[in-house]
Amino acid sequence: MEFSEHIKTANVDDVVLKQPFHAPMKGTLCVTGHHLLFSDRSGDSSWQLLLLLRNIDAIEKSVENLLGYSSTGSNIRPVGSSGTITIKCKDLCILQLDIPGMEECLNVARSIEALSSLDNVTEMYPYFYRPSWLSLDDQWGLSTLEKHYDQLGALQVKWRLSNANSDFSVCPSYPPAVIVPQSVDDQMLVKAARFRQGGRFPVLSYYHQKNGMVILRSSQPLTGANRKRCKEDELFLQAVMDGSERAYIIDTRSAQQAQQARMTGGGFESKSCYNSWKRLHRHMERGKVLQESLIKLVEACGDQSHSMDRWLSKLENSKWLSHVHSALSTAGLVAECVERDGHSVLVHGSEGTDTTLLVCTLAQLILDPESRTLKGFLSLLEREWVQAGHPFQLRCAHSAYSHTRLRQEAPVFLLLLDCVWQLGRQFPLALELGEPLLLRLAREAYASDFGTFLCNNEQERCVLEVKDRTHCLFQFLLRSSEREHYVNPLYEPTDLAIWPSVQPQSLHLWTGLFLRWSDHTQTMEEVREEIWSIVTQHCGRG
Repeated sequence: MEFSEHIKTANVDDVVLKQPFHAPMKGTLCVTGHHLLFSDRSGDSSWQLLLLLRNIDAIEKSVENLLGYSSTGSNIRPVGSSGTITIKCKDLCILQLDIPGMEECLNVARSIEALSSLDNVTEMYPYFYRPSWLSLDDQWGLSTLEKHYDQLGALQVKWRLSNANSDFSVCPSYPPAVIVPQSVDDQMLVKAARFRQGGRFPVLSYYHQKNGMVILRSSQPLTGANRKRCKEDELFLQAVMDGSERAYIIDTRSAQQAQQARMTGGGFESKSCYNSWKRLHRHMERGKVLQESLIKLVEACGDQSHSMDRWLSKLENSKWLSHVHSALSTAGLVAECVERDGHSVLVHGSEGTDTTLLVCTLAQLILDPESRTLKGFLSLLEREWVQAGHPFQLRCAHSAYSHTRLRQEAPVFLLLLDCVWQLGRQFPLALELGEPLLLRLAREAYASDFGTFLCNNEQERCVLEVKDRTHCLFQFLLRSSEREHYVNPLYEPTDLAIWPSVQPQSLHLWTGLFLRWSDHTQTMEEVREEIWSIVTQHCGRG
């Protein structure tokens, strides 16, 4: 279907736009296949608003008749109509359009609703985005798992690169190459994959160069009510031990949830079959609970009428900071097992595509100085989220305002970015990446000009030729012209681990995101620019 078939009215004049930080403006509204374009015609004709339709989470519309007196002056009758469209965006911005004419208003609203909800990936804007300064021949992505493996010299003695999943037949949500123990052959991998949900057998996530310990990730074992076993899976984890007396399994479900999973075919590793592995449960919410938490938080942040007590109550009831606490404390536990206790760790929940990736990523930020650089962090996201199969298309279909609630939605990636912000706040010199990068990534995950966050896994990206037909966000952010906007001007590298505090007084609301469109955040942006100016002026850093 052509985009034009969805556009009922393409242009409307004398529209009034109301948005944060700007006085109301009158101009022309244009609806295109992928954008809303507003041109100011009242004063500064060069001012424009370009809004990606994919960024629209919900719209609300209202219309009314305009009343006036008849020509004789004796009767009141309708003399026209107007309408208002309120646009609520996935980046939490709220815009209002006052449109003359009821029919025009309804047509624009229908067009926006249709075009903002297209779910065919190849119809989305990244497939049409062709800026003159980018080429489809540019390198797509920062690295491959093969290159990552080559950089881990000491690892190669006991670990190997397997291409058993080169055609995605072993695990649809894994990349073509994975890192596994040398003693585990591909036939064992295939059998172990059948024993794990979605085929997500244990793979290497992180190698700790200081002591040779590793972090693995996987999905839950399919033990079921009959407590089924898999010799290959047991041998796999035994190979990881490599002579160690103990290792840990961190299950991101409660013990009760893990027990309940057995009734539907899932389960957990039994002590008798994995006797060297000690299982610890650290309950982390996911799915609908996490989505509802975001909705409550955004609702609280958007209501200006609260008293202090009411505001604090709604903030607490959203439980968002509780989820931040759970993620950071679980990641801290994993990092402590590896760094302080000298033991390897396997992390998994149910599917292994959400909280598992969240915990493994944060643990690496705590332990690994390279992951705290700008390029290292983007490479970490590419490896642990994009290549590792976080289903961005499903999880980020809607944000906090949508009236459509899909079962698969969950702001897990947003929670990760919040946790990284908390780390940056507690250790202001340790991360090279600054808050502007986190805000940019939060926006791009939900609506982007680039193809990096399209689809749910590498197999889908391969089928839809994402890497051939779209541009890479991470490569773009590292260009010299962009990079300076996203680095922390106070960055001072450290080889030490950074251990976050999860005490209640140490965790704060991420005002830069959740109060982004308030005057307070605008002021903080000016402060950030002033800090950057002082640092570059006195330290010669650019």
